[in-house]
Amino acid sequence: MSIQKVSTRPFKDQRPGTSGLRKKVTTFQQPYYLENFVQSIFDVIGEIKGKTIVLGGDGRFYNREALQIIIKMAAANGIGRTMVGLGGILSTPAASCVIRKHGLLGGIILSASHNPGGPKGDFGVKYNIENGGPSPEHVTECIYKRSLEIDTYRFFDAPDVDLDQLGENRIGEMVVEVFDPVADYLQLMERLFDFDRMRGLLSSGEFNMVYDGMNAVTGPYARAIFERRLGAPPGTVINGDPLLDFGGIHPDPNLKHARELVEIMRSENSPDFGAASDGDGDRNMILGRRFFVTPSDSLAVLAANADLVPGYSGGLSGLARSMPTSMAVDRVAESMGIPCYETPTGWKFFGNLLDAGKVTLCGEESFGTGSDHIREKDGLWAVLFWLNLLAVKGESVERIVQAHWRKFGRDFYSRHDYEGLEADSANGLMSHLRDSLPGLVEKRLGNYEVEIADNFSYTDPIDGSLSTGQGIRIIFRGASRIVFRLSGTGTEGATLRVYLERYETDLERQDQDTQEALSDLITIANNIAQIRARTGREAPSVIT
Repeated sequence: MSIQKVSTRPFKDQRPGTSGLRKKVTTFQQPYYLENFVQSIFDVIGEIKGKTIVLGGDGRFYNREALQIIIKMAAANGIGRTMVGLGGILSTPAASCVIRKHGLLGGIILSASHNPGGPKGDFGVKYNIENGGPSPEHVTECIYKRSLEIDTYRFFDAPDVDLDQLGENRIGEMVVEVFDPVADYLQLMERLFDFDRMRGLLSSGEFNMVYDGMNAVTGPYARAIFERRLGAPPGTVINGDPLLDFGGIHPDPNLKHARELVEIMRSENSPDFGAASDGDGDRNMILGRRFFVTPSDSLAVLAANADLVPGYSGGLSGLARSMPTSMAVDRVAESMGIPCYETPTGWKFFGNLLDAGKVTLCGEESFGTGSDHIREKDGLWAVLFWLNLLAVKGESVERIVQAHWRKFGRDFYSRHDYEGLEADSANGLMSHLRDSLPGLVEKRLGNYEVEIADNFSYTDPIDGSLSTGQGIRIIFRGASRIVFRLSGTGTEGATLRVYLERYETDLERQDQDTQEALSDLITIANNIAQIRARTGREAPSVIT
């Protein structure tokens, strides 16, 4: 073991966000940058001597090099055992599963989620705590403060560990276990879902599906589950090999970036079911034959039909959604007589509710859905949930969603992203909106009357913590909404997200094109926020 000196200049940009620390690969490759942050994690997470942690990542560029550094630092800091996914691969949901199943101290996950990879792409590091979920804010703040103070880090000078062979190695007193990253996760999925019924559907000859791994972490998981365990034909999983740069794909499962899958599902001979997941495996996109399911509708449909799935047939304790997510799931909760919680964006806000047994299913509009089985959103779990419903109902994706609309009404919903904005113009736009809020209440905008105009705040019902400034809400009478937020998940510029929602119960009007149905709200949003004037943008970068 040796003690290495950290650069005397502090890395002031190492404040983690809700998804850990995300920067360009070149930033992490600076001398001592990664080491500073990792040592800060080890310094603040409590007693670590002899404890076990799990490590792995999504396979992006610099994943293996960073893992070797962290393994040797773990040994030097007194960790007793480090579990590392074979080939350095470990999805974020699987990491949460492993932490919870084996009672680990926590885990370090290397990923920048849905952000691009490669030498000029993004990289990320986050620490998940003993419940399997992301570090809460007080932990990330301690990590950041420690990163500004330390001047040394601990490192065990030893040969690299062979990450491509299952088994145990030693670095000093620490055991390094290279394990199958799929096994524990698959076992958990088998407890939740009816694998025999899904296998019957996939082998019936009357149903086929395609799953797009986007050259990211879920490819090995999807092949193991769909092709080997459930008997789907080889080739069902496309883009299934994790690549350093994701094969040039932006691994974000939406209609813009999952182009190959979207084209397949829009083709004349489309499969019955299509799905995709993102870089680290925690997001999902669901498609039927020439039919897109919004993440908000997906959460509502899963909740409304949860009794058809073995793992949830005993009932749901409650539901939760992030504030920008549509209110479709609220109506399901009301019909069931269970609570529905509205939280800020960020999966950590669901953690307290899940740990307290207040909710069973939860989700975000940003293609993240999950339940109390782990403490992360889970892309493959959502795909299996849908496949289980399809096997039970014997109906198409489109018919299932349309039946849901007939029963609960349809929430026309869309998100307009303005990416790569200058920070000053983006912040100026949000400041203008905040200043405008008092004058909007009870004001009529087109055919809509404003009922609530506020900057969303949230008091955690479990620990009483207060989160303020979580997004501008303009809520109209009749359950339509416009929401404005700045996103912090990218590494370049600012992203303005505009969320638009209109509730419709008239069956004859539920088949409208979404953007057409929302056209008047789009105009209102542009006018209120002065988007064109303040950003120079004529149109969003991405519409979902």
